[in-house]
Amino acid sequence: MKKMDETLEMLKELTDAKGIPGNEREPREVMKKYIAPYADEITTDNLGSLIAKKVGNEQGPKIMVAGHLDEVGFMITRIDDKGFLYFQTVGGWWSQVMLAQRVTIVTKKGDITGVIGSKPPHILSPEARKKPVDIKDMFIDIGASSKEEAKEWGVKPGDMVVPYFEFTVMNNEKMLLAKAWDNRIGCAIAIDVLKGLKNETHENIVYGVGTVQEEVGLRGAKTAAQKINPDIAFGVDVGIAGDTPGITEKEALSKMGKGPQIILYDASMVSHKGLRDLVTDTADELNIPYQFDSVPGGGTDSGSIHLTHDGVPALSITIATRYIHSHAAMLHRDDYENAVKLIIEVIKRLDRETVNHLTFA
Repeated sequence: MKKMDETLEMLKELTDAKGIPGNEREPREVMKKYIAPYADEITTDNLGSLIAKKVGNEQGPKIMVAGHLDEVGFMITRIDDKGFLYFQTVGGWWSQVMLAQRVTIVTKKGDITGVIGSKPPHILSPEARKKPVDIKDMFIDIGASSKEEAKEWGVKPGDMVVPYFEFTVMNNEKMLLAKAWDNRIGCAIAIDVLKGLKNETHENIVYGVGTVQEEVGLRGAKTAAQKINPDIAFGVDVGIAGDTPGITEKEALSKMGKGPQIILYDASMVSHKGLRDLVTDTADELNIPYQFDSVPGGGTDSGSIHLTHDGVPALSITIATRYIHSHAAMLHRDDYENAVKLIIEVIKRLDRETVNHLTFA
């Protein structure tokens, strides 16, 4: 195991934390631990989103920087007589990345290891072998011999299941492999933005937010934004990396290590042109690298935030990430650090007048 610096220790702790939608307590506690030293006040909304407030000017605009606490995972729905567990996906999963993968079931008596199984190919017809296994035909094997034994171990319907994976710094130490980058990297960005503003003068009230239940419909972002009533919002999340074999530039433009992604358009939002221009002008001025991207098939917390109250100018800034919504995703540390730097520099340039004069499209 390579020796890790403070930032890597934080990233490991954030990604190791277990928290599917509706079960975000563990990542929330980790985020709270790391963001508390830089916040004036920490509160939650009634769904459990963490809201850390840092005041530059009490009369200044409210700036919301939101990453989501939840990760994709599963929920136990029933235990059969032989002790096998059946489950519901929570968040989007592709069946082809699931089979034979190790998982952790979080029970009231502690964590239990399981593996996702299905009928073996050796006894399937040649036609059936060629088809991906449906998620409904998968189960989790925890080595129990009966329903009673599984229950004795503490398993019950409603229990959370998360991918099992060990945080790994690759041979190229900029490349980081972990579960739950989607979206603990956004939580880390929110933490580091408040940290970076600690000794800076600025004219705003900044909110570093860890939202809940993003993966099931951007839900916590809606309630957190209702509580904060921000003037400006940045949704920080992962995006698609288009630099692996078989992906064309038409399908995904971005490359890891080439800067944070400025999302022009996604299924949940058309980004605010005035805010987008302010961000890219700041990046150009300071030579901070960035990439443009559009994701017609996905959305981020910005999609909920920009529709709260009478509308909030919002922009999604994302990190190009490989293999999201699977057991292990990979991102580039430079992109994360440049996203933090860019958001800090934009906040330093924001004040009431600038916010009031942001142009519409």
